Amino acid sequence: MAGQKEYLLVLFITGASPNSVRAINNIKGICEEYLRDRYTLQIIDVYQIPEIAQKEQIIALPTLIKKSPAPERRLVGDMADTAKVLRGLGIVITV
Repeated sequence: MAGQKEYLLVLFITGASPNSVRAINNIKGICEEYLRDRYTLQIIDVYQIPEIAQKEQIIALPTLIKKSPAPERRLVGDMADTAKVLRGLGIVITV
């Protein structure tokens, strides 16, 4: 695992809404499959901490922000499209 990038991901959700629950489950599954032991996932409920969402200028939810490695990327939705999420995270899968 030496030399592999550590990922810092922040997922903004709205309580226990169906889209939020799906987004959490989907991104956790993707992280465990493709980034095992080299990611940190923070989940922020904008109902509980609205000032963070305002500071990050979140306009749609759920939103996933890849803080590192650079460049920062934002993905919106329930993270169901694994290929799209992997592209957004900059993860290349070789078959």
